[in-house]
Amino acid sequence: MHLLPSARLISRLLLGVALCAASAVASAAPDVIRIGVATAGGGDPITWGGSPGGVARANNWLEEAFKGTGTQVQWLFFKGAGPAVNEALSNKQIDFAYQGDLPAVVGRSNGLKTRILLGSGVRNNLYVSTPKDSTLNGLADLKGRKVSIFRGTNGHLVAINVLASKNLTERDIKGVNLDGGSAQAALVSNGVDAAFGGYEYFKLRDQGLARIIYSTKGQDPSFTRQAALLVREDFEKENPDAVQRVVDVFVRAAQWSSEEQNRDALFNIWARSGTPYASWQAEFDGDTLAVRNSPLLDEFLTARYQAVADDALKLKLIRRPVSVDGWFEPRYLNAALQKANLTGRWTAFNAQGKPAAGERQAAAAQAR
Repeated sequence: MHLLPSARLISRLLLGVALCAASAVASAAPDVIRIGVATAGGGDPITWGGSPGGVARANNWLEEAFKGTGTQVQWLFFKGAGPAVNEALSNKQIDFAYQGDLPAVVGRSNGLKTRILLGSGVRNNLYVSTPKDSTLNGLADLKGRKVSIFRGTNGHLVAINVLASKNLTERDIKGVNLDGGSAQAALVSNGVDAAFGGYEYFKLRDQGLARIIYSTKGQDPSFTRQAALLVREDFEKENPDAVQRVVDVFVRAAQWSSEEQNRDALFNIWARSGTPYASWQAEFDGDTLAVRNSPLLDEFLTARYQAVADDALKLKLIRRPVSVDGWFEPRYLNAALQKANLTGRWTAFNAQGKPAAGERQAAAAQAR
């Protein structure tokens, strides 16, 4: 004689089926992952330079990592840089973002829920360029002049701090808010007297169209700009496996981009974006690739983001204070480093930009 299962047993069986189904949905690969890049980029297909992410893009490593999973990879490039990326994050039009420190801080202040996954292009320099026949020779000469600053980007706050080093404020110049391409055009046509910007001005200099009268290279690391890969918090919670794959690829790209024997090949890959090889040579002259392309969420990176947040609040670039506590999510990076046997590959730096290992060694020597 067959006994009918009890109602309680049926309930348990149905609950088990439901839990299994929910687990399957949670672990299923997303149909698409969308990476927003805070630059217009260039080339065909569009790519960018100055970040190991550009290597992953050029080599289709991310597409390879998701091959066979049913997940499509989309790259979206934003001429409006960090502010435009924030808008896309807010509207859930992208899942991951490569952007600079100040835009990320502004987004968090405005309520964007993101997690910073790894550094991707740190210690970027800032330059001041002028038209080729300009008589300006330094920061002090910018007072009262029409100067381009791309407001809301990670170069904006550094420009303010650079001006402050010469006892100048943003009000002492006639600031003009122009994106990178517009600023270059204005500089060449004498539409502005000077422009703050990055490595893109080396191309104009080498063409004899502009002069570079100031550089942060070799100065206090606090005058450098940081960039990172971040993810929408809700996407990360729903798709941890996909997030791990993305981080694995960016770490692979960081490792390749940190090898000095790849310097020539690296600059050639980045040159596909439209910024010439010679510009990358100039930007990275005297720098170690492993320092500039480190993915580590070390004390230097976290301290810089907190300093940017504090300065932005003081200068009223944001209305609400931002804390980095809980913003950085290192577990995916740590897993990627361990999986690839890269733990200890990069030097961790302290808040002042000095090797943290040196501090530990000094403390150990003092204790002996």
